Amino acid sequence: MAAHRGSRAARLHQAFDELHFGPSRTLNLREHLPTGEEAARRVEAWLREKQVERAGEVLVVTGRGAGSEGGVPVVRTAVGKVITALKRRGVVTSVREHTAGSFVVRLAPVTALFEGGQRKREPRQSVPRDPKVLQGLEPETRRLLRRLAERSLDVLGAPRLEGRFVTEEMVRHFTALAPVLPEGGDRELQLRSAIRLALSELDEDADETADEDA
Repeated sequence: MAAHRGSRAARLHQAFDELHFGPSRTLNLREHLPTGEEAARRVEAWLREKQVERAGEVLVVTGRGAGSEGGVPVVRTAVGKVITALKRRGVVTSVREHTAGSFVVRLAPVTALFEGGQRKREPRQSVPRDPKVLQGLEPETRRLLRRLAERSLDVLGAPRLEGRFVTEEMVRHFTALAPVLPEGGDRELQLRSAIRLALSELDEDADETADEDA
């Protein structure tokens, strides 16, 4: 009887979660019973995609792992490690335990990928001065990347003394944004949407700073 009441309470809790977050902001790993490695890959790809969608807070359901070998919650442990890593990379702002088998994750703004995540927490990777990675992009995409690079340098108070500084910043932004694009569809179109979103976030931050200084 007690087990039945517990099961009913769990289903009720799940129903409230689904109502609050909705299916688009919920990743339920229990439905597919993935391995720890599969769960880690799915969670990272999904959280990066939701970051670009500006989903805000999302729910990741891992299950408690009660049926795991040795009682070790393999999926939950793997997901927790991925979320911690994504905090360092500017994808996740915060995470909290929602239940014994789920996490609520708050996603960072897209600009955190190349401002917070890479500049402050991880060593900055070197970029080529002759970035061939940009050559295959359409002119409109390169134009938007240049706008974003120049805007970011302005926000940081960094000089644009030589064209190579802007070019290197373009490459850095491209390599930060490319992994968050969802699989399938027109990826260059998705890239342009992500760049416009980042520009919009920078403008919003500038407006908030202006209001505070006023």
